[in-house]
Amino acid sequence: MTALASAGLLLTACGSESGAGSDRDSGGRTVTTEQALTGVRWNVESLTVGGKKHDAPEGAYLKIGKDGRAAGSYGCNHAGTTVSVKGDTVDFGETQTTMMACEGGGRMKFEEKLTRALGAGRFTAKVDGDRMTLTTAKGDRVDFTSQPAEPDAPLTGTKWTVNGIGDGKTAATLPKAVSGKVHLTFGDDGKVRGNLGCNDVSAKAEAEDGRITFGKPATTRKMCPGDAMTTERKLLKLFDGEARHEVQQGTLKLTADDGTVVTANTTAAKGRAKD
Repeated sequence: MTALASAGLLLTACGSESGAGSDRDSGGRTVTTEQALTGVRWNVESLTVGGKKHDAPEGAYLKIGKDGRAAGSYGCNHAGTTVSVKGDTVDFGETQTTMMACEGGGRMKFEEKLTRALGAGRFTAKVDGDRMTLTTAKGDRVDFTSQPAEPDAPLTGTKWTVNGIGDGKTAATLPKAVSGKVHLTFGDDGKVRGNLGCNDVSAKAEAEDGRITFGKPATTRKMCPGDAMTTERKLLKLFDGEARHEVQQGTLKLTADDGTVVTANTTAAKGRAKD
């Protein structure tokens, strides 16, 4: 799923055959619906099913590629699926997701609803500037906008609060005992400092071309109860090696060469999804 989710981040806008759903862009070119919706990060605004509207949590998005793949986040987990786009008709295949559990029941419930809705049938797509709607024959719909929800946070100078650790196939939120306490800050001096759940840590951390080279960690030497030490041991796998890093708006993802995946937010994100 890491490869799948990463592939979704690299999808780019492509050309399309002329046909149904054509319109004109601001430059006067004739473009099809397929051209207008592919290669764009579409932030999910809401889902309407059976006449009931559900607001999306922050960070939910979808990116559709001309290569027959779509990827994004449905509210909590990274998601990927096959997709067929013909004219203004969009048909999604079975969705695969990571297995991370998120705090706040609204995020998970929205994700379940959106996953079922996208896999339930064909949609008619309508793109109007920075807005897109996907609507089924029975009137269920998903509303999107391409406007950025917030600017990307810089890697350096930002306090990144760790909220998940996994192995690329499965991921889990941090235990309650350390939730909101584990953090990393990358400095302009080429070092990272923070807390691993029990002990404070500092190490060299040189970022270049999407990768961070970590030095050996120097930590304090406290002994802490179970969950804190377990979290710390997992995070120590990042150090004395290299990791890929991706920043998307308020989220940082670190993927170490051994497959360890760490996710963090600029703040303890609160979803706005409701039951």
